[in-house]
Amino acid sequence: MTTNKFIATPSRTKEILSKYHFSFKKSLGQNFLIDSNILENIIEHAGIEKGAGAIEIGPGIGALTEQLAIHADQVIAFEIDQRLLPVLADTLEPYPNVTILHQDILEADVANMITTYFKHEQPIHLVANLPYYITTPILMKILREDLAVNSFTVMIQKEVAERMAAGPNNKSYGSLSIAIQYYTKAEVVMHVPKRAFMPQPNVDSSILKLVKRIQPPVQVDNEDFFFRMVQASFAQRRKTLRNNLTNHFQSLFTKEQVTQYLEKAGIDGNRRGESLTMEEFALLANTLYRIQPKEDKNEG
Repeated sequence: MTTNKFIATPSRTKEILSKYHFSFKKSLGQNFLIDSNILENIIEHAGIEKGAGAIEIGPGIGALTEQLAIHADQVIAFEIDQRLLPVLADTLEPYPNVTILHQDILEADVANMITTYFKHEQPIHLVANLPYYITTPILMKILREDLAVNSFTVMIQKEVAERMAAGPNNKSYGSLSIAIQYYTKAEVVMHVPKRAFMPQPNVDSSILKLVKRIQPPVQVDNEDFFFRMVQASFAQRRKTLRNNLTNHFQSLFTKEQVTQYLEKAGIDGNRRGESLTMEEFALLANTLYRIQPKEDKNEG
């Protein structure tokens, strides 16, 4: 199959859109890839081995789906826009190993779909050009459900990708960095120019590769409390750790107590959240969790 037959070219994309009189919906964050070289790079970074399964979110007119179908054993794709179902049935007709599911990924029972469409212990990779307005909720849902997915290779807004992969003492580092890296090893593997899309988005894009961890890099007594404390630590980035935690936990601890507990954890309260490693956050969260009143431990 030659590249000029692929969906991901400007001429082929325009032809498909014209045939179905398709108009883009800004509310769904629809920006279709029209550069087959970018798609080849995405597939390469995804590392889809022979016999693997692939999950896609938001297939659009099938540009990435087509490449996944060529490389993977089985592909399932979640598409929320009903108008695209006949388009996909047409463009992906040559690929019997693709199943399009008309579902909102945020409401879908993905675990059940994996059991239904993939073989037991089959390697599974999630590969997607995610709608930028809803990137974080989608990834956090997938990660927190602890699905049988080996890796995630996603096209997202460049700024968000950098936040997810950032380490301490970096202006992009924050609670989102901690949340993503608690579940995965994160790396920005390439940047994508606006011209690779139709229509062109207003922001730059990047490919983020997430490899699922066998277990989190830190041990925490309570995950919900850990993430709650991390978010509190970044509530106002210019404020010290002591002040942010005092403001958030004011119903539980006085400022003096917060200072005392920070000292117990061996952390200087004058530091800012962006300077703490995940290990330090875990130590501090466990210290606070063990001290706080029992009736408050299950609060979100």
